[in-house]
Amino acid sequence: MTVSAARIPWRTPMLVIVIGCTIALLNFGVRSGFGLFLEPISIANGWGREVFAFGIAIQTVLWGFGQPFAGAIADRYGSGRVLAVGALLYAGGVALTAYAATPLMLNLTLGVLLGMGLAGTSFTVALAAIARMVPPERRSWALGLGTAAGSMGQFLMVPLSQGFIAAWGWQIALLLLSLFALAIVPLSSVLAGRAPEGTGPKQSMGEALKEAGNQKSYWLLISGFFVCGFHVSFIQTHLPAYIVDRGLDPATGAWALALVGLANVVGSYTAGVLGGKRSKKYLLSAIYAARAVVIAVFVLLPMTQVSVLIFAFCMGLLWLSTVPLTSGLVAQIFGPRYMATLFGIVFFSHQVGGFLGVWLGGRLFDLTGSYDVVWWISLGLGVFAAIVHWPIDERPLVRMAPAPVAAE
Repeated sequence: MTVSAARIPWRTPMLVIVIGCTIALLNFGVRSGFGLFLEPISIANGWGREVFAFGIAIQTVLWGFGQPFAGAIADRYGSGRVLAVGALLYAGGVALTAYAATPLMLNLTLGVLLGMGLAGTSFTVALAAIARMVPPERRSWALGLGTAAGSMGQFLMVPLSQGFIAAWGWQIALLLLSLFALAIVPLSSVLAGRAPEGTGPKQSMGEALKEAGNQKSYWLLISGFFVCGFHVSFIQTHLPAYIVDRGLDPATGAWALALVGLANVVGSYTAGVLGGKRSKKYLLSAIYAARAVVIAVFVLLPMTQVSVLIFAFCMGLLWLSTVPLTSGLVAQIFGPRYMATLFGIVFFSHQVGGFLGVWLGGRLFDLTGSYDVVWWISLGLGVFAAIVHWPIDERPLVRMAPAPVAAE
């Protein structure tokens, strides 16, 4: 039992899981609909798509850059404070984006403020709090449940965001969405409390970072998660516009993203369950290989409303199913003590990939009028990720306790 759980009897593992899932739902749900604002914001301001894409790219990389720091603060002082401050930045960034009239303002609101807010409210922080409260044999299941909740947020919030835009315009829609982000503040108190010291040899954060940096498997996880970020950010931001470019209704794009979220509820939960029974690294290799196949089929076949929805469903099954497996491997190999920090670093790689995916999508579209090159890059990266996960050593690290000092 953790220190926080011991001091506050009502903070049961189930309550932490429920609140952690709710925070993940709100965090990811609000963020998932940003692709719907690409066209209306660009048209309203007379910008090319690269301007909005670059704002999202800044957001993505700052979200990732801030994640290890947010994780370190959460590991040291508790997740509650990090989540509360992050939620205030998140809500402020969403609301102020409605008034961004220049590219610089958009970069500061949609990019900087939102990136910092997302780092503080990310499911990385919430999942670490959940992982500390469940036994190792149930950890993969709990992490899958938390990730599935984030995907349910995407399924619920994307159509709601589109409804807000259709009813009141994109500016009012952003103001309304900021209220959902603000709701994380009162929920954060349930996840307050530090991580347990553990029962093995004591280890400082610096020692934990040095230990992880010397492990080949840790670097392979970092490399593979880069690809996940590239896929997710590119598709989430540019798929609605890509669908409209091909002659389909904008609502199809919104429902495609929603379907991705719904299917990923199943995919993430299933990955979490399987991760407790099967090799996590082989499951990750299979997921990335399947993504490459799904992308190839989608790009090569003629686009119809049916093909878009089939693609969304298949990609949704594979969407964030990587998260419980990747975070589970971090906890499995290194233990839960510094999980928020160590997974935060892995997540930074995810966001660097996301930065490149979303920015390249906008840049190459403005240069060529097409997303085709980025789709094929995505396919190649899927094959790369399937390969690099294969040699990971999943065994928990064995740490030797320091030898006792002999008495004089």
